[in-house]
Amino acid sequence: MPLVLRRVAIFGGIGLACWLIDSMVHYETGMTITPFEFVGVVLGLLLVLRTNSGYDRWYEARKLWGGIVNQSRNIAVLGLTYGPRDEKWRREFIKWTSAFPHIVRHSLRGERELDDLYEKLGEDTPKVASAQHMPLYASSRVARLLSEAVRSGQMDPFAFHQAERERASLIDHVGACERILATPLASAFSIEIRRYLFLYLGMLPLALIDKVGAVTPLFTMLVAYPLLSLDQIGVDLQNPFSKLRLSHLPLDDISLAIENNLLAIADHVQHPLAESDGASHEPIDRRRPLPIRPTPARSPATSTALPAYADN
Repeated sequence: MPLVLRRVAIFGGIGLACWLIDSMVHYETGMTITPFEFVGVVLGLLLVLRTNSGYDRWYEARKLWGGIVNQSRNIAVLGLTYGPRDEKWRREFIKWTSAFPHIVRHSLRGERELDDLYEKLGEDTPKVASAQHMPLYASSRVARLLSEAVRSGQMDPFAFHQAERERASLIDHVGACERILATPLASAFSIEIRRYLFLYLGMLPLALIDKVGAVTPLFTMLVAYPLLSLDQIGVDLQNPFSKLRLSHLPLDDISLAIENNLLAIADHVQHPLAESDGASHEPIDRRRPLPIRPTPARSPATSTALPAYADN
């Protein structure tokens, strides 16, 4: 309402001016309301079409952020479960994976002031802020940690490839969000709809004045408010990431929820070797052949026949 109230008041003022002129001149325009009824229906359909297009963009952005939530959880579980037991490595890994959604949020909003990340990233914050593409820089740090783990033999190659797949999916989701941000709805379509809308509302008092008289300004504003509101909603939905839009996605809450989830995972998920007693913690050497255990001799009394219920 605050965004469209001034425009509604302007068209109400046009209706008031028409009524004042008519009360002084007493001139009948001869215009009927019927053409405006048909034009209003068509204009409303165009506005709804534009609003639906904007909502499709908003909903797609929400689904992409749902993917960021899932992929962040997956990569954190993989790294903490199958990665090195070294506490320094685990702290670095969870630091960058939990900070990644916050970095993406700042990037989509065009923000380079990362004051809220100093507590998480410390001295690395200026490096992120100065990077040409901040999410890609954070993703490269995660990739470096995974590469160090698998090269040192402290991470299973299969788990490494799975974690890399999840990390690549994160970048795919970020790229899709950037596509939405960089490709707004066709400006020509929006401009033409607004021209028709303003022309319609500007001429509407001429058709109302012979029918309703002094309440022409009120009727004009009652018609202008829903039409202008639909137009503004269509504008807001074009950019679902900016805080300047009333209908922006709650990226702050989503990023904080991801961070809390990953920190909770770091507190509870243990390395499989840490749960076993007496297990060897040496790096796995994939080139060393597995020991061959001798096959126990079969006892002559042992029957090789299958049990009677095997066929069932």
